[in-house]
Amino acid sequence: MKNHNYRFLLVLLASFVFVMASCTSDDPEIEKEQEIITDVTLIFTEVDNSNNPIGNPFEFKASDPQGLELGNNPTIETIQLAVGKRYLLEIELFNSIENEDITEEIIEEADEHQFYFLGTAFVGSPILTYTYADADKNGNPIGLKGYVQVNPAPGFNNAQFRLVLRHDHNKNFNGATNPNWQDFVLAGGETDLDITFPLVLNP
Repeated sequence: MKNHNYRFLLVLLASFVFVMASCTSDDPEIEKEQEIITDVTLIFTEVDNSNNPIGNPFEFKASDPQGLELGNNPTIETIQLAVGKRYLLEIELFNSIENEDITEEIIEEADEHQFYFLGTAFVGSPILTYTYADADKNGNPIGLKGYVQVNPAPGFNNAQFRLVLRHDHNKNFNGATNPNWQDFVLAGGETDLDITFPLVLNP
């Protein structure tokens, strides 16, 4: 009788192990692929105090045929702005590898994307001030369009204009709506773009 019970317990244990093994997947977890961005275009248009355009737009570009987050040889133009001026800034993104307009993707998934404006141009003793001019369906900022005010009396005229695009983060996290928030990683999500343009201010 004891041997019978012992065999029964062994069979039961073996069955349990088999069931547990079947429930455990050996397939690796598929991670979300990072957005490939090969080209970034910053389009500036001078505006007056009422944000009416003055003159013609001008642009500065960054590009890498392998992707700006993946390649090793990006071409990055130097941003040149005038002291004391105010500009409308519009951002366009493109993936030349897949011939995809990333700007349109961001608009379609606006509630999952947001730009941050960092570097010495915006943080510390800032010579630029950025204000969001667009929002997603929940009223939270995006950053494809905004206004840049240049300090009328900057302490220096050379700085770093760092542009960060975050994806799938919590926009309701405390501090997340600040365009110059250096602790953006605290809101979760992933970085689709992190690029720094040299900046020069002209009199």
